[in-house]
Amino acid sequence: MEDNAKEILIPAPSDSTAEDSRLVQECLNGDEKAWNRLIEKYKRLIYSVPVKYRMSPDDAADIFQNVCVDLFTNLSKLRKIESLRSWLITVATHKCFHHNRQQRSQDVELDAMEQEVAEDIAPAPEMLQEVQEEQAVRDAIDKLTPRCAQLVKLLFFEQPPVPYNEVAQKLGLATGSIGFIRGRCLSRLQKIMAELGF
Repeated sequence: MEDNAKEILIPAPSDSTAEDSRLVQECLNGDEKAWNRLIEKYKRLIYSVPVKYRMSPDDAADIFQNVCVDLFTNLSKLRKIESLRSWLITVATHKCFHHNRQQRSQDVELDAMEQEVAEDIAPAPEMLQEVQEEQAVRDAIDKLTPRCAQLVKLLFFEQPPVPYNEVAQKLGLATGSIGFIRGRCLSRLQKIMAELGF
């Protein structure tokens, strides 16, 4: 892992840890599909960090690419699978910090920034908790049936929100049934979140 990255331990749900362990081992064995699945699983988590730093989409994409390169380079050094999420958040935070520092005036001396560096480089505990919770929601949504997952994403993740009649049309449902189905899907989501420890 990055030498300057302070390891932050936030426990991941055990079923996610088992899946990560399997994926990491497959990646280390050269399985490209496993690498794609690992990146797909964590891409929203990685992207969420530069988004919280209010970076442009292009800068967020650069941060994402850099974190993926670091992950690929350092995957064999990962000692604790349950630290993978925390490591990704920490590395993404470091990349954002360094990017923002490069964007600032080049005339500022490093000595003048030492205190600021110490404070800025560590992700704020509140941000870590928020990013972890957002990832837990995404993981829980992925465990829903495909129709429920799509319904939740359409109703709660699209900007601007998608009206019921459009949701019904996209899912091939009656508009009047959306509220009822939404309630059932949210109940399932709540149970899954409870099983994941949230």
